[in-house]
Amino acid sequence: MTRAVHELRGAGLLAAGILSAGMGLQGFLFSSNFIDGGVTGVSMLLGKVTPWPLWVWLPLVNLPFLVLGLRHIGRAFAARAALAIAGLATAIAVIPYPDITPDPLLTAVFGGFFLGAGIGLAVRGGGVLDGTEIAALVISRRSPLWRVGGLILAFNVVLFLAAMTLLGVEEALYSILTYVSAAKTVDFVLY
Repeated sequence: MTRAVHELRGAGLLAAGILSAGMGLQGFLFSSNFIDGGVTGVSMLLGKVTPWPLWVWLPLVNLPFLVLGLRHIGRAFAARAALAIAGLATAIAVIPYPDITPDPLLTAVFGGFFLGAGIGLAVRGGGVLDGTEIAALVISRRSPLWRVGGLILAFNVVLFLAAMTLLGVEEALYSILTYVSAAKTVDFVLY
């Protein structure tokens, strides 16, 4: 495969990932007060408890992780990650995603499905949609005692406890279901 075809394929996967993740976030999760894990979940929580919208928080909260990726992983990876995160923020700001269903179980499962598919497609395209993966990769490379999955899990436990306090117990529990659905979908898309 030529370099141009490879880059075009990567860009197409990133674009599909952005659109899918945007559907999961705006079409399902955000209107139901459900969040995802990771930096996206932090951004969603901030979008709920501050006057600033989610599309503003996504790049702001991801910025330190992008700098970390630039310093420790490389310029090309950081550039693709920055473009993917900016693309997701733009999609959320300008695309009028429909609110699909008020049913909380369907919202949690399918919101997680679309978000997980988006994350998986973005990774296949050479980028990421969430800075948590960047931090986990950098830390796990430097310390053999920490594994990526364990770091992400610890971060998310704290996040979902905060969601329980700020959004409510039921919303936090559905958010955990969303996270599980997204994680399983990411695995399916990647492996």
